[in-house]
Amino acid sequence: MASDFALKCRAVLALVLAVCVQASLGGITCENLNKETCAFAVASSGKRCVLEKHVNRSEEEAYVCWTSEIEAHMLNDWVESDQCIEACGLDRKSIGISSDTLLEPGFTHKLCSAQCYNGCPNIVDLYFNLAAGEGVFLPKLCEAQKGDVRREMAEIRSSGFVAPGPVMNSVEYMVAPEVAPSSA
Repeated sequence: MASDFALKCRAVLALVLAVCVQASLGGITCENLNKETCAFAVASSGKRCVLEKHVNRSEEEAYVCWTSEIEAHMLNDWVESDQCIEACGLDRKSIGISSDTLLEPGFTHKLCSAQCYNGCPNIVDLYFNLAAGEGVFLPKLCEAQKGDVRREMAEIRSSGFVAPGPVMNSVEYMVAPEVAPSSA
């Protein structure tokens, strides 16, 4: 009986110790990041951090970092480096997460550059998924940088689907004969 109690105590102690060690080792919690490190960061949970701007009643701007529901692929505890932010043409104070920047040829050119595409896996993962959400395969978009960028941008704007042109068919109209009013 005493050994059973000692075993339970050791198990509880081990659990408490494990929690304390994890807390002391830390990890990234989006809500604890400032506006200079929030955008393009990934929390310990693997979820992406998002910077939001709030304006209070006295019209003062306040930036808040929070954890989104968007998961990064095989990344966690990641604050993006200044080198990657610059190489990929991003802004450290980007608000929210949006695919709109993919429509800007200047941004896409930087994103697809060897320095960004091969050296910044977090950013490439984010924009790979954002492009996929628009029906575009990022490697194909980067390949288009060498060719017709305008066509690829049109595909993104139309979510990857281009409407078919008008169909020219001859249409016959039938006109109902005029009926004289009845005098009944």
